[in-house]
Amino acid sequence: MAERAQVSSLDALEAFRSHLIIYVSKARPALEEVTADVMRTRSWLETEKRTYWENQVRRRRKELEAAQEALFSARISSLRKESAAEQMAFHRARRAVDEAEEKLRILKKWTREFESRVQPLVKQMEKLHTLLSSDMTQAVAYLTESLNILAAYAEIKPPSPIETNPAATTTTGEPAPKHSGAAATSAGEPKS
Repeated sequence: MAERAQVSSLDALEAFRSHLIIYVSKARPALEEVTADVMRTRSWLETEKRTYWENQVRRRRKELEAAQEALFSARISSLRKESAAEQMAFHRARRAVDEAEEKLRILKKWTREFESRVQPLVKQMEKLHTLLSSDMTQAVAYLTESLNILAAYAEIKPPSPIETNPAATTTTGEPAPKHSGAAATSAGEPKS
């Protein structure tokens, strides 16, 4: 028999454990960053962009009202006819208001749909985050413990056959006969 136990995969296990630690240390921050990006996007849609486009609609409507007043006053004034510049200003203001209202409508639509489109993906990320933070941490601990046990096992010499069955030896240290006890007879004597 060999002098020691044949454990040859300690290096492979240690390499796997090292790679698993590196993977967990890189994957968890990446997942946390993606989760933060989702939260920032939700906040951006619900507050920042919505406020921006609501303000744009109000501002552009005021500009449209001013252009309408200028155009209307030119029409009712008997002194002069409305100019092409006043008409262009009115149409430009009308298009600007339409554009802002359309963007606000699209933004509200995306805000409503954001949860239904993103929530299934967020749940998958949460499962992966749980896997990385608890299961993989336990796996690394288990691999470390297994490596320690296998390393200790590899240091032990395998027991000899005599040491494995202490009842198989006599008081003189010689192996006991295979048939011991009262039924055994000495060699050459017939059974009675």
